[in-house]
Amino acid sequence: MSDIKKRSKDLFEVYEKLTDTDEDFGQAGPADLATAKSLEASYAASQWRLMWRKFVCNKVAIVGGIIVLLYYLSALFAGFLAPYTLSTRFGRYIYMPPQRVHFFNDGKFQPFVYSVTLTIDENLRKFYEPDLTKKMPIRFFGRGEPYKLFGLIETDMHLFQAPGGIISLLGTDRQGRDMLSRVLYGSQISLSIGLVGVLLSLFFGTVLGDVSGYYGGWVDDFIQRLIELVRSFPAIPLWMALTAAVPPHWPPLWTYFTITLILSLVTWTWLARQLRGKVVALRNEDFILAAKLAGASDTRIIFKHIIPATLGHIIVVATLAMPAMILAEAALSFLGLGLRPPITSWGVLLKEVQNIQSIALYPWVFTPAAAIVIVIIAFSFLGDGLRDAADPYTV
Repeated sequence: MSDIKKRSKDLFEVYEKLTDTDEDFGQAGPADLATAKSLEASYAASQWRLMWRKFVCNKVAIVGGIIVLLYYLSALFAGFLAPYTLSTRFGRYIYMPPQRVHFFNDGKFQPFVYSVTLTIDENLRKFYEPDLTKKMPIRFFGRGEPYKLFGLIETDMHLFQAPGGIISLLGTDRQGRDMLSRVLYGSQISLSIGLVGVLLSLFFGTVLGDVSGYYGGWVDDFIQRLIELVRSFPAIPLWMALTAAVPPHWPPLWTYFTITLILSLVTWTWLARQLRGKVVALRNEDFILAAKLAGASDTRIIFKHIIPATLGHIIVVATLAMPAMILAEAALSFLGLGLRPPITSWGVLLKEVQNIQSIALYPWVFTPAAAIVIVIIAFSFLGDGLRDAADPYTV
């Protein structure tokens, strides 16, 4: 039996008990009254409250949302979480494997890592072996290299440090740079491109989709033909052609915003096409007719009534479009047509380790790919949960 049918049956039984007039009258106690009020509240709840109740019942979506939130918090506090900056290099520790953290020292809780010793065999292969005689305690909230928190506040406080040595939980790359620090700093660019790109795409798609569905006629025909023209081009070749036109001598900040704008201009058509169909169904509803009779302008009707009515669908589309935007940036940067150093993103990091031999010998340098996979799966789980919760009246 579905949840709605079960609640209806419970409500009917409670009211039958409350309105019984035979000799058993009075058997309804305070618990039955509380149950009736609770069931009435569930039926009288607003659509947003029903959506929230249905969403929190989806445990997988909750887990996906928590992971996405942790990713964005990590990107926001990347300078604090990273033990080193992007420019920090350890020439003695090139391609060093991840270090193991030991949490107890002589029976006491005192995290530490062993110092490493570089050895070279007769085939000139490098090996890093832990020096069991030298322990380096991990100092939390220690002083390190200065950085700007949120890009504004200059500080040198880091979450953890290993004074007197190196601590690299994800290993180092071909220049002796800490991979954990680079992945954290790279998340700032990759995740912000997904966020800013989706916001721009939502703006274009929402406005054009609502205008197309509301006015109809030649306006609808023009916008729909424009959508078909954009969608007729294959996505990846179109992105490659547009990003290849970006001059290589442009400053990194200009390149960043140009790539974001290009990704947004290509991905708005899907949302516009879906919103157009919803607005066509909404424009003949009674509340739209009442707004017109009250003298409301078309702009007020679109922004005050139609867009809020489709807001749930817009949120779902935004959640599902964000991983596509992140993948697009990573693909373009990996092909050398997107962001370029000194900008550091997950796509740029993958381009630096595209040598198959390096991946086979030093698999830890492929960590950015694992970060992308995890956030894409988390966004998918979150988007599926929001899509189901957007229609709370279905079971």
